[in-house]
Amino acid sequence: METMIWAERKFAFDLPPEMYPNVVERVRGTPARLEDKLNELPREVLTGRPPRGWSIQETAGHLLIVEILWHRRNEDFEAGRSELAAADMKNVRTQQTDFHAMPIESILKDFRESRGRLVAFLENVGDDRVTQAAHHPRLNKPMRIIDHAFFIAEHDDHHLAQMSRLLRRFGDGIR
Repeated sequence: METMIWAERKFAFDLPPEMYPNVVERVRGTPARLEDKLNELPREVLTGRPPRGWSIQETAGHLLIVEILWHRRNEDFEAGRSELAAADMKNVRTQQTDFHAMPIESILKDFRESRGRLVAFLENVGDDRVTQAAHHPRLNKPMRIIDHAFFIAEHDDHHLAQMSRLLRRFGDGIR
């Protein structure tokens, strides 16, 4: 089954604040899930590219690139800004970076380090700030910190599902 196009997703942002620890755990778990999925895959599987879209390795690189946006939005919340940083919906940096020239181990290591900093921010948000909101430019609605964490987890899962689909296509029985 094809995954839904990310930019077409709609979000209700209605999680109760008590769900925040669960959502943070999803965000924390992505590096391990990514490493488990990609470690020891042959290069030809990691770099196999469908007619449209990214390879598994490019998708992992995209997750690393998007960490920059998540950190910027953390800074927006920290500074009390009313508007969150906008995403580059054309994914220019992902398109321009030659992730196939990088060892997958380097991408995974950098992702784990960046995600560790992201989770540290989320863990240090006080209970009274979990519902602090700022305007999300593309969705044109308020996004609370809990929604920001949920959005990250959903984005991670979206791309992990894409990688699983590519693994079935290019992995020919691997995993």
